[in-house]
Parts: sequence; C-alpha cells; structure tokens
Amino acid sequence: MVTVKKWGSSMAVIIPQEIVKMQHIKEGDEIAISIFKKGDLSDIFGTLKTKLTGQQLKDMSRRDWESVSGKKFRKIHT
Repeated sequence: MVTVKKWGSSMAVIIPQEIVKMQHIKEGDEIAISIFKKGDLSDIFGTLKTKLTGQQLKDMSRRDWESVSGKKFRKIHT
C-alpha cells in the first residue's frame, strides 16, 4: 500500500523498493499504473443480491487483488 503525497501542485506516490526490485524498474522506465482507492467494502456486501456470503465475496476480491499485486494478505477472523 502506498500513500499519496503533495508534490508541488501535483500528487505523488513512492513505489516501494520491493516492487521496484520485483518489476526491475529503473529511472527513465515508462510504466502503467492502475489506481484503486482503498475503501471499506463491508457496506457494499450488504446490498448485493447474490448467493455468496459477504466473506466469500471478500475472499474473491482478495484473491483477485493478490493475483494482480503479487502481495499475500493474511485472513483475519473476527
């Protein structure tokens, strides 16, 4: 996860070193970035008409995120 910071009249993010190494990014490379604002999905799950439970939907979204980002998230049981 990265945090947006003010840079002059623009906004900027710093790419974490682990991603730089994993993707072999170097200065001057052109890269494509997909931006998704972090949010709480719990309010969405209550309004969906589906046979899946909220937890199943969260697990599916987590798997999709892991496949795109390469990061693993641990399950937290509440």
